[in-house]
Amino acid sequence: MSTIVEVAGARPNFMKIAPVHRALLASGGFRPVFVHTGQHYDRQMSEVFMRDLGLPSPDFELGVGSGSHAEQTAQVMLRLEPILLKERPRMVVVVGDVNSTLGASLTAAKLTIPVAHVEAGLRSRDRTMPEELNRLVTDVISDLLFAPTQEAVDNLLSEGISPARIHLVGNVMIDTLESLLPKARESDVLHRLGLDTGRFLVTTLHRPSNVDGSSLPVVVDVLSSAARDIPMVMVAHPRTGKRLHQTGLLARLEEGGVRVIEPLGYLDFLGLMSSSAGVLTDSGGIQEETTVLGIPCLTMRDRTERPITVTEGTNEVVGLDRERIVEAVRRIATGPPTEPRRPALWDGRAAERIVSILCDVLRSRDP
Repeated sequence: MSTIVEVAGARPNFMKIAPVHRALLASGGFRPVFVHTGQHYDRQMSEVFMRDLGLPSPDFELGVGSGSHAEQTAQVMLRLEPILLKERPRMVVVVGDVNSTLGASLTAAKLTIPVAHVEAGLRSRDRTMPEELNRLVTDVISDLLFAPTQEAVDNLLSEGISPARIHLVGNVMIDTLESLLPKARESDVLHRLGLDTGRFLVTTLHRPSNVDGSSLPVVVDVLSSAARDIPMVMVAHPRTGKRLHQTGLLARLEEGGVRVIEPLGYLDFLGLMSSSAGVLTDSGGIQEETTVLGIPCLTMRDRTERPITVTEGTNEVVGLDRERIVEAVRRIATGPPTEPRRPALWDGRAAERIVSILCDVLRSRDP
């Protein structure tokens, strides 16, 4: 039985690793070892989230916690190396684009352990984003690159990566959404918050470009303006909530009509989002989920690494343009529902394809 080490450390990572973990177990030929780096250590961002997703308790917890990008990446490498030396897996599976992804892939590669990157090939073309640098480096050193879209495949090919390493498998985020949406729709989150289906917006923001420095007052002003047309609920990432408190902007945001609540578990959040009129976010994963759900999404960034959510989905990239956002919110509040357009292979079976490829690759390498 082949040992596969799976590494995850932040909330979006768990949604991507959960279906892969289940598919590895279902195959019967793998022994998955789940490593939680602790990059997200808040209970709602980690423990409750993993429980909702049906993930087991981690086999190893690294307890990395917060810190600069260099500190987090270095701590992942320092704490993961002895585990990999002990377990000697045939493959390390990393997901997404956070510092845990980069740290784990570097550690495995330096130990000559093959790396498989789930969600490979996404590109925003913005190297000021730490996530973009993490994507680029992880893809270069990975042995297997599991791409969610043909655009991602084309990005990898244009960067000179061998076609033999690239596999178009679809989107594992949608595997998780498909499997848990019925349960999420049973959540009483709307009742608890006193909301009516289709008559409110959800917003989530966490990227440094939006919540650090001089951007946060602009964000607060924009959201307050947009909330005049329809009730808005901000599900506050711990870091965002902390910044709002530190800057004294929380009261201003709430006075502007934006209700700020603590982070939610996956089922509650999916139930909330799927019942909303629309979403304002800077999250990549939410751009994908809203595309499949047919929920309008306004991405408060200047560009996206998921352009398929614009060309085939419900996403509109709006930056921090107040007039554009207010007008878009007004359309959402008064317009007809959006018809979902599902991209190819976003069918809830991406993890099955990934594990099938892993089986074939490892079998071909058997002595």
